[in-house]
Amino acid sequence: MLETSARLLRLLALLQARRFWPGAELAERLAVTPRTVRRDVDRLRSLGYPVRASAGVAGGYALGAGAALPPLLLDDDEALAVALGLRLATVEAVTGMEEAGLRALAKLDQLLPLRLRKRMRGLHAAVVPLGTAGPAVDAERLTALAGACRDALRVGFGYHDREERRSEREAEPHALVCADGRWYLLAWDLGRADWRTFRVDRIAGPVVEGARFLPRPVPGGDPAAYVSRAVSSQPYRLRARIVLHAPLARMAERIPPLAGRLERIDDAHCLLETGAQSPDLLAVYVAALDVDFEVLEPPELAARLQGMGERLLRVAGAAPAA
Repeated sequence: MLETSARLLRLLALLQARRFWPGAELAERLAVTPRTVRRDVDRLRSLGYPVRASAGVAGGYALGAGAALPPLLLDDDEALAVALGLRLATVEAVTGMEEAGLRALAKLDQLLPLRLRKRMRGLHAAVVPLGTAGPAVDAERLTALAGACRDALRVGFGYHDREERRSEREAEPHALVCADGRWYLLAWDLGRADWRTFRVDRIAGPVVEGARFLPRPVPGGDPAAYVSRAVSSQPYRLRARIVLHAPLARMAERIPPLAGRLERIDDAHCLLETGAQSPDLLAVYVAALDVDFEVLEPPELAARLQGMGERLLRVAGAAPAA
């Protein structure tokens, strides 16, 4: 059994990690009785943490925002500085910090009192990052979606497709993925009864939270790999699978996640899955990689490459010698 001080810190970490905890589940996690959980919650309240409790069979505990920032060893200015830095990290998509930054921002945003949230919005509006790689994404929308992913809450939102047609969606959000300066939401679309990848910058209007859901296993187990495959090949008319005669690490430097999904075959070969609207575009793209390759599919790409090669050989043969 944990000592009281360590147990309080563990309890606080659990309350910050998820929006709501049933009392029995908290007691099981901490290896204590429900009565001990109630006493520990009272201790946290005496320290300034606004822990809300609900009674009954479905009762439990939730950490909310109070009239003042709870004692996190941060004063108001330090809390604003941390929140601003996290927001800028999500906008600038600093390598390796995107997901962790969103998780930390979701925790901090849950606890900021209203007066600090207003100051935060003013600071964020006044700071304009230079040279962002992708389309602008509202940081509050990212925070809301990150919180819904964390707490397994259904969300409703308006969405514009490639042709700017709007539809209303209800989905179970599972992960946020950043690739090449763009944010994508991986979710189970309840209306389509299938997995969908949503561009966050195309989400219109507010994100409305709904009921809790039981998370589903992501196909393949890797949200980033699923999104990479979805945005690099699935939207296109032609999908290609090509064996590249080069190591995965070398090709990963030349092929970004949005351009294709790479998979290691052995030390000297890797598989590229990509797509395009026409075989001409695919042929030019693959030829420009400047490595030997073998086309597995589609047959239209192999035929186009053969025609392109014959034409280039004729042009090279007709050119005057240097």
